[in-house]
Amino acid sequence: MPRKGLGLAPRLRYLAGRARRIDVGSVVVRAKEASHQHDKWTPAIVVDMLWQAGFRNVGFQDYIDYDFAILNAAERATYMTHPVSNQLSQKYDHPDFRGLFQDKIEFDRVFSEHLHREWMVVEAGNADAVRDFAQRLGTIVTKEPVGQAGTGVHRYHAAEIEDWDAFHEGLLARGELLIEEVIAQHADLAAVCPGTVNTTRVTAFFDGEKTHILAIAQKFGRGAVSDQMTYGGFYTMLDDEGRSRGKGYDSHENIHEYHPESGVKIADFRLPLMDEVVAFVDRVARVVPQVQYVGWDIVVTPTGPVLVEGNWAAGVYENKPSATGIRTGHKPRYQAAIGF
Repeated sequence: MPRKGLGLAPRLRYLAGRARRIDVGSVVVRAKEASHQHDKWTPAIVVDMLWQAGFRNVGFQDYIDYDFAILNAAERATYMTHPVSNQLSQKYDHPDFRGLFQDKIEFDRVFSEHLHREWMVVEAGNADAVRDFAQRLGTIVTKEPVGQAGTGVHRYHAAEIEDWDAFHEGLLARGELLIEEVIAQHADLAAVCPGTVNTTRVTAFFDGEKTHILAIAQKFGRGAVSDQMTYGGFYTMLDDEGRSRGKGYDSHENIHEYHPESGVKIADFRLPLMDEVVAFVDRVARVVPQVQYVGWDIVVTPTGPVLVEGNWAAGVYENKPSATGIRTGHKPRYQAAIGF
């Protein structure tokens, strides 16, 4: 595929916006973290971080998360970064269709056949329907229609609710308007963390004919309603066969050789039903072909993959050298599939 580039204008707009928002204090704090971790001189790291941000499309947190302080230029060039990912999203995800992914209720409507679970919308006057739904399922998850990084997600047990009218009013007041059935995950995932539904992030690009798998990250929770880092979660990258590529890690300098609660060794994990996962991502990628670059969150259940959500602003999950020993990233895969 010929290289099409990402365009100079979006890059300049991004840099101008970044320059206006730059927090020098935050850069210094991050540089001190890298200095402590890798035994490097802090001022040199500050200069390098600013250079990488200004001329190499490397976000400050990317620099820290992917251990750029210990990578050479050739190794750094293999890493996907958030600024590059953002440019891809802006170019390949049509603005007229992004709302289908941002609004969780609209997303469930559009992708209903791929959810494989029950769901309903909280509205004025349907307290009895909410009660019946929750009591039949026992435990429910509620979501605010617009949220990110796991915010606005809550879990309730029907047996603990006494006043259903008050519960219903509370959902409306807090904007928890989407109710979903709890996903029953595969035993291999539950063995690592049974208290959280552990999602697999598959970043993919649909070129109009073929769906390209760009990167796969397995997220693990810590027993909370979400496996996001805001809830203490972490992730490990998977290879094309679904095998973990090493220890788990997050963006807060935490590295997990073993899951803190279950004691399962993260490097031993292998995602089950991997062939079905790939086929499933290909199917969902074709539902809204105008949004080509997506980070799909799925869960593997005993009967196959189910869809949690799609993120048109896909974000980045990458290898962390200090956790895995792997000093290269996924950017060549992105370039081969997308042609930039």
